[in-house]
Amino acid sequence: MIYNEVLKFYKNYKGRKCVIGYSFEGRPIPAMHVGSLFGRQYIAVYAIHGREWITARLALRHIKKPTQEGGWIIPLANPDGAIFSQTLLPMWKANARGVDLNVNFDADWGTGRLNTRTRGAQNCIGDKPFSESESLALARFTQKIRPYVTFSFHTKGGEIYWEFGGGGDEDGARLLAQSTGYAVKKIVGSAGGYKDWCIQKLGIPAYTIECGSDDLSHPIKQLRHLKSCFGALRYFTENYEK
Repeated sequence: MIYNEVLKFYKNYKGRKCVIGYSFEGRPIPAMHVGSLFGRQYIAVYAIHGREWITARLALRHIKKPTQEGGWIIPLANPDGAIFSQTLLPMWKANARGVDLNVNFDADWGTGRLNTRTRGAQNCIGDKPFSESESLALARFTQKIRPYVTFSFHTKGGEIYWEFGGGGDEDGARLLAQSTGYAVKKIVGSAGGYKDWCIQKLGIPAYTIECGSDDLSHPIKQLRHLKSCFGALRYFTENYEK
């Protein structure tokens, strides 16, 4: 179970760490710091969608091979959803309340093409922005850290999204493309995501990295399918100049 795997890793981690909040069912959402404690910091978020739990293993790899530049890694932003996917409903993306956390942020909330108010496996926007404990915890932690950039690791498609509402920084997306081999794209008809909120409300670059080939099926179970993303954080932080 990925939740137990992440929790065990967190308990044994010797570096700086914290719990940023708790899921609807009361599970902790751990964060671990890597690299320098000084200077600019980034935030990298994984497994905000339940069925994309394999990205939590990518997070643990990133922690084991840290960047020199400082950053916070949040391996399992949606622990309840990951457990749902691994034990009950493999295609489940949402949290335990049937809300898709990545459309629950205050960035043109509720205007996405596939948005719905019907609770279920995906696309439900919730009752209001930050109605969910998980998205609220991530937003508050981000405001506390004040990162210069954020990364959201998802599956799948082999694409990198960098823009929202006319904002964002394509240069960083090009760096991520160089390290992963993925295509840089603008996504349309989507709103309310963590990336969107970081760009629109915090005014910082933010990137969604869709790890793994689109030929793969959800849920991806082998970390080797995400190998293109193994060095993405290191390459970006070593080469991004803004």
